Amino acid sequence: MPETPAWRLEHSYSRLPGLFFTEVEPTPVAEPRLVIFNASLAEQLGLPEEEAAVYAGNRLPPGARPIAQAYAGHQYAHFTGLGDGRAILLGEQITPDGDRFDIQLKGPGPTPYSRRGDGRAALGPMLREYVISEAMHALGIPTTRSLAVASTGEKVWRQDGGLPGAVLTRVAASHIRVGTFEWAAAHREVEGLRALAEHTRQRHYPEIENDPVALYEAILERQAALIARWMLVGFVHGVMNTDNMALSGETIDYGPCAFMDAYHPETVFSSIDRNGRYAYGNQPPIAQWNLARLAEAMLPLFHADEKQAVEIANGLIPKFEPRFKHHWLAGMRAKLGLLTEEAEDATLIQDLLNEMQETEADFTNTFADLTNGRFEAKEWHQRWQSRLQRQPQPREESIALMRRHNPAFISRNHQVEEALAAAQEGDIQPFHALLDVVSHPWDHDRHLPDYAKPGTAAGYRTFCGT
Repeated sequence: MPETPAWRLEHSYSRLPGLFFTEVEPTPVAEPRLVIFNASLAEQLGLPEEEAAVYAGNRLPPGARPIAQAYAGHQYAHFTGLGDGRAILLGEQITPDGDRFDIQLKGPGPTPYSRRGDGRAALGPMLREYVISEAMHALGIPTTRSLAVASTGEKVWRQDGGLPGAVLTRVAASHIRVGTFEWAAAHREVEGLRALAEHTRQRHYPEIENDPVALYEAILERQAALIARWMLVGFVHGVMNTDNMALSGETIDYGPCAFMDAYHPETVFSSIDRNGRYAYGNQPPIAQWNLARLAEAMLPLFHADEKQAVEIANGLIPKFEPRFKHHWLAGMRAKLGLLTEEAEDATLIQDLLNEMQETEADFTNTFADLTNGRFEAKEWHQRWQSRLQRQPQPREESIALMRRHNPAFISRNHQVEEALAAAQEGDIQPFHALLDVVSHPWDHDRHLPDYAKPGTAAGYRTFCGT
């Protein structure tokens, strides 16, 4: 018989030195109401259905020992101390399969790290994180996920006035970040740093030995694969500060994020990224920059002699670029149905991207059209067809490969905005309709032209949601 759903919370992170967290309770809200609940995720986690009070922070689930985590971060290249200013970790749920996931409330009130903030969140940004994180999960991209969104019956006050408040329940492999290591390094806590590294290894990389260099290389490999996956679906994270790089290799924090419509490497969606630091095409070098900050923090673990530690780090950081290119090229070959490898494939791919940029072609629809045979026989397409013909495998295998790597549907920016606007007015149905579509991104046989249509608004901007 299947196990009865139950909370099975453990607290391995709380066994780290007190430097890394502070105990804190959620602040109750006026009128908790469940807006959306992820029943399939709850089943995977082995969690029972709960009342809105649990997902708003008014009542703690059995076994919860709430804490706010401490970390630092390079925000737009400037170092600062941070911490969970509006997030509280309830504990680590042990699933029926024996896996471990953080259960965190986002927006449950102030913590010692709130820096004069109210610790609250608005309904719109929390629903944005829900739908886009679920879309990313459906695309097969490692990501934190959303278990529930509960409204609070209270307003949160921001520059654009009073907004309906909400609390998101986020599920993550962990919330250990590059910034968590930076926090320990800034406090010159070598033993704390060592404990954090061992905790990270045991939690996410148990297959490697207790070797900080091997741990770093494993982290680098996961980040290279993750960023490649972002690039392959036209995803722009928007705020790749070091506190938003999870060492589990999951996508975390869906603030000013979006998917590209028209392809351009300089695409930016964040309202505050005025210089394009986190533009689509900059994501790989920024990931390497962030990993360089991780290497700096881990120097005392690499070697007791600082000079030798720096030499080790300088040998590790450059490994990111070739690993990223490996994953990206393999992914692009799959998007074009290339089952074999040829030396000129990279040129063929780049020529397509150049043509897409010149013609302002929609990123997702271009590859979907190639998948489904909807293209004009231009010079590039003739080269591509010739390349396909040189493969020994049947054409059907190429098409099947493309259908698995070129989504028919993504979270279109204008549709996300329309769904969020309706939800904030009390109509959740457009949100559910959008969620249903983006949860089945590979369904090329589903005729939904409205959901495949690019937006028309130029200069689309998103905000961090704080």
